[in-house]
Amino acid sequence: MDEREALARLADTLPGAGDDCAVVGDRVLTTDMLHETTDFPAGVDRYTAGWRAVGASLSDVAAMGADAEAAVAAYGAPRFDPDEVHDFVRGAREVCEAVEGEYVGGDLDSHDEFTVATTALGRTDDPIRRGGAERGDAVCVTGAFGRSAAAVRAFETGDVERGNELFRFTPRVAAGVALQPYATAMMDSSDGLARSLHQLVEASDVSDLGMDITESYVPVADAVREAFDDPERRREAALFFGEDFELVFTVASDDVEAARAASPTPIAVIGNVTWDGIRMDGEPLPDRGYGHGEE
Repeated sequence: MDEREALARLADTLPGAGDDCAVVGDRVLTTDMLHETTDFPAGVDRYTAGWRAVGASLSDVAAMGADAEAAVAAYGAPRFDPDEVHDFVRGAREVCEAVEGEYVGGDLDSHDEFTVATTALGRTDDPIRRGGAERGDAVCVTGAFGRSAAAVRAFETGDVERGNELFRFTPRVAAGVALQPYATAMMDSSDGLARSLHQLVEASDVSDLGMDITESYVPVADAVREAFDDPERRREAALFFGEDFELVFTVASDDVEAARAASPTPIAVIGNVTWDGIRMDGEPLPDRGYGHGEE
């Protein structure tokens, strides 16, 4: 089974699971695991690996509308090179500093491939869940999509400096906190924009909920246009590749302008919450994206 099916089967055992973070009192807590073979293309340096691994967990904190407090990482590798470990910790520390959090340590262990497990902690009195979208809400996103696809392309073509630069994203913690009074549902886009839209609808308690999305309204990163000449590859990068760590959220139509004014990150309205299925430009939008364990 893939990651989503495994999580679905655990739902009865772990009824509190399903959002980007677990909620424990006024804290939110999340954990992630990244592997060299699936998450770090050849050319990713250890500084970028530390930044990206810890950033992925901080992105989950952002999706709950929480302030970032602290993060830790467990670092596994076949051997411990002092410079590589130092660079990893430096990247982990600096991504935490970028969102006003603190990197507070972790663990080292031997492993047959470079593997990182990260945990991040945040604080909020009123977390934003995935399941609050209502018909008539605007569907919105922060930033732009396809950056990670462009990074992988840079690594493939040997431009490792550009690849590492693109892989070091800033988690949208400040935007998540600013959106907390307005967002009715929110998650991050680590599995891709298309899949995130499906997940928001699935999380809702409203039957027959859907979305109408306009493709031309989806912001595409400039790096995608630089990396791919083929329009179809650009579309794939923006909609389905995933690992961009933007926020995907819904907000009451009357609150869109207030949310835009509050957010330090640009917000685009890409559609509306409607009825019965997710469509882009009138056609069904496939539930496809990044997922661990998928063929």
